Amino acid sequence: MPTGADGSMRSIPLGHEPAGGDRVVVNPQGAPSGIIGCGGELGGMSEYLLIEDAEIGKSVAVFPYAVPFDVAALNEPMAVARHCVNRSEAKPGDKVVVFGAGPIGLGATIWLKLRAVKHVVVADVIPERLETALAIDADAVINSAEEDVTARLTELHGEAANALGQPRAGTDIYIDAAGVAAVFNATVDAAKWGAKLVMVAVQKKGADIDLGGMLRSELTLIASQGYPTEIFEVTPEIVEHHERFAKLISHRVPFREADRAFELAMTPGAAEKVVVTFDDEV
Repeated sequence: MPTGADGSMRSIPLGHEPAGGDRVVVNPQGAPSGIIGCGGELGGMSEYLLIEDAEIGKSVAVFPYAVPFDVAALNEPMAVARHCVNRSEAKPGDKVVVFGAGPIGLGATIWLKLRAVKHVVVADVIPERLETALAIDADAVINSAEEDVTARLTELHGEAANALGQPRAGTDIYIDAAGVAAVFNATVDAAKWGAKLVMVAVQKKGADIDLGGMLRSELTLIASQGYPTEIFEVTPEIVEHHERFAKLISHRVPFREADRAFELAMTPGAAEKVVVTFDDEV
């Protein structure tokens, strides 16, 4: 828990991905008093959320009644995923692998397929998440706990070579939505000459980086942080494809059971995307 200026512990208002009220989604980074639900003075899990200096297209965006609140609440994480895909500059002819089938990785998969990218593979260690990846139209999945990632990517994307002519998978773009060192190592092992690695996940621990391996593939490392322009760029497409995005939600928990929602979210493998709802409360 963060500390105040006097060193005392202070609480943080929670609720970073809100949708509600007169059917609006919110830009959490558009509040003058700090990021909503992530260190600022306000949070979406309060009874009321004040939208400071409210302006449509800047701090809020309206969505229609056809889209339920739980799907609308995906707007913020899907903006993160969209920025990652934008940073990748993926084209229809590209072959892509997404490591990590959590909300950001699955969101990136949806954006890639809506961009008509030729072949998208999702890698994860949890079978249920890989099933969700196939349900949202990933072309293939890899259980990286059981399969040789490089061999499987070579099977799916063909064989290419690195700058020294050593055999490598034909994958064009690697997306790290997992935030573990194993992803970086798997990418360096598999990367062909001129491949890209886009890092959107928060790296939980430092890792040794095989700079020689990067050099041999001329691997381009691209960082993706937040959503500089994408927060409401994604809203119309979430509206259009809301049934597809709804498949990312694994648990809907009423606010009176919010503790259970946090337990699910903090337990590895227990949930994919947890949404706390208020609409069934008196």
